[in-house]
Amino acid sequence: MAEAKLSAALLPAHATPHPMANPGYGKRSAPDQLPRTNHDFTHLPPREAAIAAYVDRLPDGADISVKTLAKTLPYGQCALRTALNTLQRAGHLRRGRERLATDAGGARWITRSWWSRSARDDTWWAAFTRGDVPEDPPERPGPTRSRAHILLAALGRTAPALSLSAADCAALAPLAQEWFARGATEETLLTALTAGLPTPVHSPAALLRCRLTDKLPPEPPAPRPPRRVLECAECGVPGRPEALPGGVCAGCRGTHAPTHSNAPLPASTVQVHAAEIRAAMSLKRRERAPV
Repeated sequence: MAEAKLSAALLPAHATPHPMANPGYGKRSAPDQLPRTNHDFTHLPPREAAIAAYVDRLPDGADISVKTLAKTLPYGQCALRTALNTLQRAGHLRRGRERLATDAGGARWITRSWWSRSARDDTWWAAFTRGDVPEDPPERPGPTRSRAHILLAALGRTAPALSLSAADCAALAPLAQEWFARGATEETLLTALTAGLPTPVHSPAALLRCRLTDKLPPEPPAPRPPRRVLECAECGVPGRPEALPGGVCAGCRGTHAPTHSNAPLPASTVQVHAAEIRAAMSLKRRERAPV
């Protein structure tokens, strides 16, 4: 019954926005996921499948803590905690922390809840933690002409001496595009191409090719891989991905080695201990007896 009520509640979820977490926290979608279908969570039990479908439709930054979900879904906190742990073992969810740089030049650790519609195994999550999984490229339709081509075609409006033909723009666009790839802005590129022009400009295309090549800015430093740490779904202890299969540490899985042996002691050892105890009790009685 609860699963049916939850499935019906999925449709108006956009009409009543789910609570959002504080900026920087909440749900974080993992990269490289398959498109959404009606069969994404059929491998899960009905309750977990319904909760997974609800969480999957929430936007990034949504608060998916147990307390907040309990206020929205027809389940108590205990049931939700169990369901989320099941989703974690199935490879849809991982909890942990990520180190982010601050504007002041420092860094701080942010709590993360990474969500993947596509079930991932422990090997994939370990690679994601190391930063070996490429992030999704931005989804936006590309213009019919590149930004570099458009800028070159408009140069004649800023500097009439640099008016180019369509063939010139097409030939020079890859060189200008490399400037954008290295972090240059349109204003920076425009200044580099138009400042201090000679008089007259005999060959605009040749002059621009020379400036695009000679003034090309250096390549930006390679981005540092993210620093991420996964945490146990049960106790929250941080650890390496290899030590958290299914998102649960060895202690919470009950696989710790026993700290002592449960084998019975030999009879001779028991007799020695018993004699020592009796001797100690007799000594105590003698010390308490009146003289």
